Amino acid sequence: MKIGGLLKFTLIDFPGRPAAVIFTQGCNFRCRYCHNPELVYPHLFTEPVAEEEIDAFLKRRQGTLEGVVVSGGEPTLFDDLPQFLAKIKSMGYAVKLDTNGTRPDMIKELLDKKLVDFIAMDLKAPLEKYALITGVDFNFSILHQSMDLIRQSGIGYEFRTTYDKEVLTDADIEKLAHTAGEHYRVQECLPVAKEKATLKVLHDEL
Repeated sequence: MKIGGLLKFTLIDFPGRPAAVIFTQGCNFRCRYCHNPELVYPHLFTEPVAEEEIDAFLKRRQGTLEGVVVSGGEPTLFDDLPQFLAKIKSMGYAVKLDTNGTRPDMIKELLDKKLVDFIAMDLKAPLEKYALITGVDFNFSILHQSMDLIRQSGIGYEFRTTYDKEVLTDADIEKLAHTAGEHYRVQECLPVAKEKATLKVLHDEL
């Protein structure tokens, strides 16, 4: 795992649980509104946070925090994600995964091994506009595979869209809401400058 940073406390990122957020480095998308480019573009990466530091922090917070959110970047790109989440679960934490849904094979493995308690999957746009948001082309069938796995998992989940009004319309959001069904949420697309406060805490002393 390449860990780009840690948000030590949040009440809004894991429904119903006080949690920490671990951010991984690296992503297979290049979203036009990305608020964390330091976690996406390799030339902007800082020195990764050692897993030992994360472990020590989580051990200190046992009994205070209830959950850990693993976000990015895109966490499912890491083949050792199951081992990483198993370690977090062994400390007694519930785990939430934030993902773009492009690795259904990894999502299936995590679900089969009961390593996640909640999944939030981004739906960037209607399929015909996906490349406009993400900057890449890929096989869209994998998104449907991931959505089906998540719906059938029996755990908590949500599908969510960042409403980039320069590309998306109200009709697009309605289409996505129909596709997602229940547990769908729309996020406001904020100017990047307003989101930098999050990144400032990523490399605070753990």
